[in-house]
Amino acid sequence: MRIFSNLTIVFTVISIFSTASVASRYPVHSKNAMVVSESSYASDVGIDILKKGGNAIDAAVATAFTLAVTYPEAGNIGGGGFMVIHFADGSNTTIDFRERAPLKAFAEMFLDDEGNFDMNLSTRGWTASGVPGSVAGLLYALDKYGTMKLSEVIQPAIDLAEKGFALSYGMARLLNAYCDRFKEYPSTGNIFVKADGDFEEGDVIIQKDLAETLMLIKENGRDGFYKGKVADLIVEQMQSNSGYFTHEDLESYEPVERAAVTGSYKGHKVISMGPASSGGISILQALNALEYLPINESVWGGSKYVHTVSEVLKYVYANRAFHIGDPAFHPVPIEELTAKEYGKQIASRVSLDTAIASQNISHQIFEHVESDETTHFSVIDEIGNAVSVTTTINGLFGNKIVVDGAGFFLNNEMDDFSAKPGSPNSDGLLGNMANSIEPGKRMLSSMTPTIVLKDDKPFIIIGARGGSTIITTVLQVIMNVIEFKMNIQQAIDAPRFHHQWMPDEIQHEKFSLSQDVKNNLEQLGHNIGRLRTLGKAIGIEVDYENGVIYGGTDSRGEGKASGY
Repeated sequence: MRIFSNLTIVFTVISIFSTASVASRYPVHSKNAMVVSESSYASDVGIDILKKGGNAIDAAVATAFTLAVTYPEAGNIGGGGFMVIHFADGSNTTIDFRERAPLKAFAEMFLDDEGNFDMNLSTRGWTASGVPGSVAGLLYALDKYGTMKLSEVIQPAIDLAEKGFALSYGMARLLNAYCDRFKEYPSTGNIFVKADGDFEEGDVIIQKDLAETLMLIKENGRDGFYKGKVADLIVEQMQSNSGYFTHEDLESYEPVERAAVTGSYKGHKVISMGPASSGGISILQALNALEYLPINESVWGGSKYVHTVSEVLKYVYANRAFHIGDPAFHPVPIEELTAKEYGKQIASRVSLDTAIASQNISHQIFEHVESDETTHFSVIDEIGNAVSVTTTINGLFGNKIVVDGAGFFLNNEMDDFSAKPGSPNSDGLLGNMANSIEPGKRMLSSMTPTIVLKDDKPFIIIGARGGSTIITTVLQVIMNVIEFKMNIQQAIDAPRFHHQWMPDEIQHEKFSLSQDVKNNLEQLGHNIGRLRTLGKAIGIEVDYENGVIYGGTDSRGEGKASGY
């Protein structure tokens, strides 16, 4: 049964652009299905899988493997991520394929001789990598919930690696910007540094080693990556460069299927990712508090709205720093943090007239007590299966090292641990013992793949890249659609602001805060922080009344919504 029957699609420009104050591109629309990602190649591969009869999980896995080829800055087989699935029968699940600390990892591994945190050790080189989970997680999802063979969903990625793909304007510029860093590692420079000048739009990148690695996965499943030639290459190069991986690390890696964290906001059900992601818990806390505060369509963009959301986020990020980590190592009070009553408590502490200094906000005490470069994609198929996936290698191009002979970047996810409690990581995030380094532990993440239901059917499928700003990006997109009646493209393109408790400042984008709004916020006691790009979102919105699926990419980056 299709998500929509053969209805005539009728809508007006007024219904699509109901919030006239937000200029935006027209959203891509389709009737049956949609795949949205940051790579046009990956989106097209995903939609082709759906046209061939695959379901949303098949398309998600195909999209992910294609991103590993055509979006090397963040798409990966050398990193990890999270997948949230809503099935057409109404059930939900999530798959955690986050990277893990190597078994040889230890708490002080990124401290210098004087006991100070050395960020270079956690972000650059072989010591920075966690054990990759992407291949195991994607194959787990396909085997359990997909309908197509691995050989069918991975072949497009193999073809693009072997025959090459044409660089977009943005990707060409990015590779050129990282040229000097790539030259530090011959295995990286051989692929991603142009021998005779700078890359230009349309230049073709061929990745023969990556094609062979993907072929080994096609032929041998997870053993094609976690054992045999690829595993040998990873371990040999790790051990030759003071890294920590062993064959045992790779062979013992397993994804974890977890119950989704769920809640509601004004009649909408929210389904998101639980720990070791902090995203789902944080989104639900924020929405629960905002439900008790005066938010309506008239306040968007004003100082009262920015103030109210920022005050709520201070509590959310304080709790993130102290309470959330890998649940296999630390008891995370999920029910308490996501309870409506606790949201009401946060709301009661928010003064509409005065900003509370972050230093005066502590995490909640219960009785039992990230770099910017991820990539997200969203999928919905004909019958209403929806998949929201965020993957990462942490920094742009991970640790900048391509595994020689295997053709893929390794991650630098170890920086997402709290190497020293009270010392911020590269995202400026503080952490505590809940996210300390321990062998085999999953590091905390801000990734927030989320699905919002309306009348128990997928309404918004959303996620973002952007390190610590992912949570606030996803929150504001959801609020833009539900509260401010924006379509998904408007909601994504609208300027954003960000507060993460520490540092105690409102960071913002160009055009997000007028000077009058800044002045009002400062009078309320806020500090206005730096100007920056805040997240890059990828989303889908379903309009059941008119029988239309809308796809939105972010004007802050590249991408494509493909539908049929």
